[in-house]
Amino acid sequence: MNRIYTLFLLILALISGTARAQTVEPDVLNNSWQALWITVPTATTDGYGVYVFRKSVDLPTKPTKFVIHVSADNRYKLYVNEKFVSLGPARGDLSHWNYETVDISPYLKAGKNIIAAQVWNEGNFKPEAQISYRTGFILQGATSVESILNTNTTWLCEQDRSFAPLPFQVKAYYVSGPGEIRTMANALKNWQSESFNDSNWQKAKAIFAGTPKNQLGPYGTMSGWMLVPSIIPPMEMKPERLRAVVFSNEGVRIPAEFPLQKKDWSVPANTAATIILDQTYLTNAYPQIEFSNGKNASISLSYAETMYTGYPAKGNRDQTQGKVFLGRTDSLISDGTTRQLFTPLTYRTYRYVQLKIVTQEEPLVVHDLSGTFTGYPFELQSSTTTKDSEINQMLAIGWRTARLCATETYMDCPYYEQLQYIGDGRIQAMVSLYNSGDDRLVKNALNLMDQSRQPEGVTFSRHPSYTPQYIPTFSLWYIGMIYDYSRYGSDIQYIKQKVGGTRQILDYFKSYQQADGSLKNLPQWTFTDWVDDSSKGWKSGIGPMGADGTSAMLDLQLLWAFQLAAQLETDLGIEGIAASYQVSIEQLKKTIRSKYWDTTKKLFADRQEKDVYSQHTNALAILTGVAAAQEMKGIAQQLLQNKEMAPASIYFKYYLHQALIRAGLGNDYLKWLDIWRENIQMGLTTWAETSDVNTTRSDCHAWGSSPNIEFYRTILGIDSDGLGFSKVKIAPHLGKFTDIGGSIPHPKGTISTTYKQENGAWKIEIQLPKTISGSLVWKGKTIALKEGMNQLSL
Repeated sequence: MNRIYTLFLLILALISGTARAQTVEPDVLNNSWQALWITVPTATTDGYGVYVFRKSVDLPTKPTKFVIHVSADNRYKLYVNEKFVSLGPARGDLSHWNYETVDISPYLKAGKNIIAAQVWNEGNFKPEAQISYRTGFILQGATSVESILNTNTTWLCEQDRSFAPLPFQVKAYYVSGPGEIRTMANALKNWQSESFNDSNWQKAKAIFAGTPKNQLGPYGTMSGWMLVPSIIPPMEMKPERLRAVVFSNEGVRIPAEFPLQKKDWSVPANTAATIILDQTYLTNAYPQIEFSNGKNASISLSYAETMYTGYPAKGNRDQTQGKVFLGRTDSLISDGTTRQLFTPLTYRTYRYVQLKIVTQEEPLVVHDLSGTFTGYPFELQSSTTTKDSEINQMLAIGWRTARLCATETYMDCPYYEQLQYIGDGRIQAMVSLYNSGDDRLVKNALNLMDQSRQPEGVTFSRHPSYTPQYIPTFSLWYIGMIYDYSRYGSDIQYIKQKVGGTRQILDYFKSYQQADGSLKNLPQWTFTDWVDDSSKGWKSGIGPMGADGTSAMLDLQLLWAFQLAAQLETDLGIEGIAASYQVSIEQLKKTIRSKYWDTTKKLFADRQEKDVYSQHTNALAILTGVAAAQEMKGIAQQLLQNKEMAPASIYFKYYLHQALIRAGLGNDYLKWLDIWRENIQMGLTTWAETSDVNTTRSDCHAWGSSPNIEFYRTILGIDSDGLGFSKVKIAPHLGKFTDIGGSIPHPKGTISTTYKQENGAWKIEIQLPKTISGSLVWKGKTIALKEGMNQLSL
């Protein structure tokens, strides 16, 4: 059946291709593509392999526009006349398989042109975030003019047998994929060039036609990839040079200019050389080494966030002496020719790079070792005028952390997982909106999370991921993330399309609510925060559970989700659903109060036994209003002083700080940042995953970048006060500052504030975008603000 269907599609593609008028643009969203998914005839369907494809076309003139749609499984790099033009596809799932749309006209010329693609499948070694169907490549021209490039059996292909996987093993959860073994003697060199001889290459094997998600296959079924257009831009690619050599063994002379400048140096014959280089800050980059001669020499490149004093202890990240190097590795064997070039298929995350070279009878010359930074192309649009060097340093580190944890999706960490978790993503999205205003990756994240939602209503905790994982509490944070975008984003129609999913999530939780509204025996991994203290009832990030299977922490997270969902429905004018949520809200508030409030300690207990307490439960009690107004300040003081409470990690401090601010302590915000100060003192250039800076697994977790939100939202006081940021609320908490200012992007422009104290009076300037009004809350008074410049003396 499959062979007959494939033949039918081939004939259909040929007929439709000849019948189309020259300017017809095929509907790639709703109709089957004329292009076919292709593969190498000798390729396995799902095993490890690297493959290259070529197509030669003659053009009478250089075109001014030449648009194509391109995708692959697992990944591809596309070249036109030897120039790199596209990388993808952006990660998704089989029901939402992305393709990129690229105008390749700048790279084309009159006469012969070579379009070439490198496609790879990492098989069982692939990253956890990489979903796969089988090895394949597809390219579709946007119109009949570009259809000469449609993938079919006229494309030539071959397997590059110089590649093999090199797994990285470490005593931690690592799922970011293997390193590479490259035997340069087996490499296909210059296969992208016009001069390359492909006369012995195979003709590509057709799989089946490309099918968009909106178009079903025969008999109403869908097989393979459901193609959708990627909504995110191409990743940034920027040259980046390593900064310093911090170690080299005797017998190898490294020029003083290297690695900041390109400079030749050599390793003598029969020599083992080890060189450690320091980027001086963490980065995501494609390393590239160029070398000559040294036949059969082995070259290894290892990449690490830091070096270890003794695993898992890391010590100060700036220090290297006496430490051990452990990292993902690429291994090469030189073929002895000149100007050999290696760069891995995927980027590497590193601050330190260890280069090991073992030569045989011939010396090896290193011409250069550098990198190409990559990441989502965020542009920093927020700014500050403060002269406080610590704040500026924290903001810079937070922005770097946020950038390294964002490529085609948000990621919890670029080194170990590259997985998009909802808990991390909520904070990352707010950092993006406050600092760049670019909402495309936010919407991409919300799409993927929404698409992961299961029939019973709960989402996956992370997506894309080929291993399903459920953290039900993260489904509640997804509701919070939707609510956040409704307030700080601009696309209200988009929110209307997503609100149905929030209702399904809450329906899922209702099935685990008891008669009093309390959750009982909620299944799967009910993670709240990384608290490593079993004496306080915590285990694997799960807060204390009562003997009856209930938990204040879970009830409060559900309550908050109901409250945000009710506000969202109200904002959208759906009062009936909001009213039904309000019934659940009042019931839950009453139950939480009666079950968990300790009248002696004046705190909310983590469980009904009232034997353990946490910052998490009590922060949530403040944020949900379960704590009465007159109780908040007392609870807040205990949050800061009571050492018997399980502490929030750097992640959950985002919510802890919001609770302290709501309790009226916002002017003390800078006093709460000791964990960030410890990160800086320990030499980190990005924020660590956990509060134990010495033994944290990952050195880069953007859930720690919350100061990049709160500097603007809390200190400068810039906040949304309406759907789609339609109104602005300015409620500063200046603390020690007497001269400070800054700005953030807004969907309709920029919001800027300056505060300066002179002779006991405050000079305040607030600039709002056109058509946007708001209010200033100053010492208990509310002052109306108009569009444009507002100048006040208070």
